[in-house]
Amino acid sequence: MIRVQYFARYREVLGLDSEELAAEFSNMDQVRQHLLSRGGVWSVLAEGGLMCARNEELCSLSEPVRSGDQIAFFPTVTGG
Repeated sequence: MIRVQYFARYREVLGLDSEELAAEFSNMDQVRQHLLSRGGVWSVLAEGGLMCARNEELCSLSEPVRSGDQIAFFPTVTGG
């Protein structure tokens, strides 16, 4: 089982801040693809500016995922 957290605009669009997934995934992109397969508002996770973290450390979508991991998806943060 992994815990997935959504931050900023993703949390607003999806209407939830976190969930647990019981499936096995090999990497972050596989988790993202699983979520995208839900359709509808989940397409927000297909954005080019998506960032992710595994166990509170920024990573790429190719980062391995293991049971017990805490992962997060969030949009690129810009300032002005």
